Amino acid sequence: MEGVSVRKTKKICVFCGANSGKDVAFVNAAFHLGEVLGKRKIDLVYGGGKLGLMGCVSTAVAQHERQVLGIIPSAFTVNNLVGETCGKEIKVATMQERLVMMMELSDAFIALPGGFGTLEELFQMISWAQLNIHNKPIGVLNINGFFNGLLSFVDHAVKQEFITPRARKILISATTADELVDKLQAFRFESDPALSKLKWSPSSSQKEKLDLTLRL
Repeated sequence: MEGVSVRKTKKICVFCGANSGKDVAFVNAAFHLGEVLGKRKIDLVYGGGKLGLMGCVSTAVAQHERQVLGIIPSAFTVNNLVGETCGKEIKVATMQERLVMMMELSDAFIALPGGFGTLEELFQMISWAQLNIHNKPIGVLNINGFFNGLLSFVDHAVKQEFITPRARKILISATTADELVDKLQAFRFESDPALSKLKWSPSSSQKEKLDLTLRL
């Protein structure tokens, strides 16, 4: 990445399925992503447990002697529902608290194939970036075209003017782990001038009134 300024990336949060999926390529890609993070000396933040792709990526990172942090709702730990977290574990009360902590503790976000939970986490981070709550890069690892339909839908929403071209740039995609991490590290956040006026201080009782139509 000669000539490109690289952002410091010490911890990446990975969203992915608690299932392994139909295609063995998903499992292989999850292990490989963990290996790439480990070799680049990047620590992992994830949803905890050892099921499915979550277990694959966390195991691979730990095998390369990098730190693994699982953030998990207490409800999931009852009767060992999701298995033992590979590394340090933080228990939280709610799903929302989990996602906020993931955002605060991570420098970037990657989504692997997964279901509704993975998609919720991915789009929550995208919408928070659009609203200038954070400015961290977000990408999907598009293994065997898994995210093709989703990316096409997002582009369709841009054409229909529900998502702005500027906001579309928030979502990065790549087909290999190395390429995706490179793109995340080269990412430069471009905030909407109007949305950048929003103040998200916990002590704020009111948000600034904006004279615009929010395309959310």
